[in-house]
Amino acid sequence: MGLLRFIGWLVTNALALAAAAWLFDGIGFTEGPDWQDKLWPLLFVALILGIVNSFVSPVLKFLSIPFIIITLGLFLLVINALMLLFTEWLAGLFDIGFFVDGFWNAVGGAIVITIVTWIVGLVFGDNTEHPPAY
Repeated sequence: MGLLRFIGWLVTNALALAAAAWLFDGIGFTEGPDWQDKLWPLLFVALILGIVNSFVSPVLKFLSIPFIIITLGLFLLVINALMLLFTEWLAGLFDIGFFVDGFWNAVGGAIVITIVTWIVGLVFGDNTEHPPAY
């Protein structure tokens, strides 16, 4: 059960990241022209993004509570954009050809990633709120 949940989580992140790269010219991969050349880098960047969103993002959100309240939640877009830029930086450390060209592309990408993740959760179900009973 744990392996299937991990694979679903990784595929969801990869789909969301691929949608953002498809919609924004400023987000993408520098690998070959075929989608097969970009599959492994996409999965690796999706893994990095998932780890960043699991560990770094909650800390930033907690520390930013006053800004989130003052901006009525809009500061969460800034945090999500920063997480995407941080993911780009980490991917660069592993020499993966992933790029996010500027802050506004990161904001747009963060919005797309959030929406796609939400839609995939609606379509395929999200078991994070109600774990299965044993």
